[in-house]
Amino acid sequence: MSNITIQRAGELLRSVFEILWDKPDGLTAMQVLALLPKLTSLTEYELEHSPTLNLRKYEKIVRLTTIPLVHAGWLVKNEKGRWYITEAGYRACNQFVNEQEFYQEALRLYSEHKRIEPESIMALEIAQESAWAQIEKHLLRLKNTELQSMSAELLRMMGYFPSWMAPPEKQRGHIDLIAFTDPLGVKGQRIVTQIIQKGQPVTLPGLKGFLSILGPKDFGMIISISGFTHDALQELSSELFGKVTALDANSFFDLWKKYYAELSQEIRQLLPVRAVHFLSHID
Repeated sequence: MSNITIQRAGELLRSVFEILWDKPDGLTAMQVLALLPKLTSLTEYELEHSPTLNLRKYEKIVRLTTIPLVHAGWLVKNEKGRWYITEAGYRACNQFVNEQEFYQEALRLYSEHKRIEPESIMALEIAQESAWAQIEKHLLRLKNTELQSMSAELLRMMGYFPSWMAPPEKQRGHIDLIAFTDPLGVKGQRIVTQIIQKGQPVTLPGLKGFLSILGPKDFGMIISISGFTHDALQELSSELFGKVTALDANSFFDLWKKYYAELSQEIRQLLPVRAVHFLSHID
């Protein structure tokens, strides 16, 4: 970092914001860092590999210099390595047009409550990104029957009663799992689940196709490990899809973490995880 001026850091950060500007759902850190050389010219020094990390120096610089932006409330980096600009970040970018002033203001806000060294924060971010990449890859490798079993167990943990799972020869239909809201299934309310383990993100027509199979008293749950298109996500918040819950890899794993301690040992083995402790921020 000693070879990088505040002016240069500000230039790189403005480029990061330019990459993320029209991405309300954000991008992964790896995507941002891969796009940066296409947007701005990097020096020979910035393109060198860091001697201590498997990163180019510009990647380390960006990771470290974005930390004050996070503390300023301008940028969010979630635990799965996705970055996106906040409303405060958009305002700050418009207010501080000069690259150096933009970064200096972030540094000022960061220094007000700095409690941990940036290198430690960066280590945590990289570890989280790497861990999530492995988990997501593992989810994509699971068999449909394994995801069925995991989904059924999660529904049990939430107080529902799985009653039917599609046999292997029928797993290309719209329904993979049915659960009831009562033990005997006499109240008439069902949770109808479709699991899409591989392929492209679910589109709006695909979502409407799933909606069409639900009965008047049914609730729908669609699990797509590859996610949903932007149009599909927008429509899911409408009244039309009020009875449908959509889970992508992120939200499915969040449920898995929430109920992990209560799951059977057999089910846990389908996606075994454990916590690793890092030094945290002190507010």
